[in-house]
Amino acid sequence: MFCPFCRHPDSRVIDSRTSDDGLSIRRRRQCPECGRRFSTTETASLNVIKRSGIVEPFSREKIVSGVRKACQGRPVSDADLALLAQRVEETIRATGVAQIDANDIGLAILPPLRELDEVAYLRFASVYQGFDSLEDFESAITLLRVEHAAAHEPAVATGDDS
Repeated sequence: MFCPFCRHPDSRVIDSRTSDDGLSIRRRRQCPECGRRFSTTETASLNVIKRSGIVEPFSREKIVSGVRKACQGRPVSDADLALLAQRVEETIRATGVAQIDANDIGLAILPPLRELDEVAYLRFASVYQGFDSLEDFESAITLLRVEHAAAHEPAVATGDDS
């Protein structure tokens, strides 16, 4: 790390703090040559490989705009969408990869979107899971119904009434 004041090629870290969103680290540094202090912010880059082969930086805003279309007319707020985008980014960054396919991002959106709104989930899934027919929709809806019923089923007694 070059000192921005004297261009000395080294510096000493005095303090490190994680940002509020946990995606970057702010470091307070001191130059051993001139003694002046400066701050740096470090983030891990995450790039998206588009279907066309173009590589571009990851963007939460693109997730929000894509999911917003699926949520049109649904009771989903902008804050809900921002939180969903944050969860997706955290999930992707947790994998430790520096580049990810755009389709993999679409698939990573599905679980938190399903928790947020099942209708929006079906709309979004129809694109990213490539629904080709009514049967694809019917099987996805059937799976949602089965899982929904299982989640709301009362606990079964074990017969152990000691």
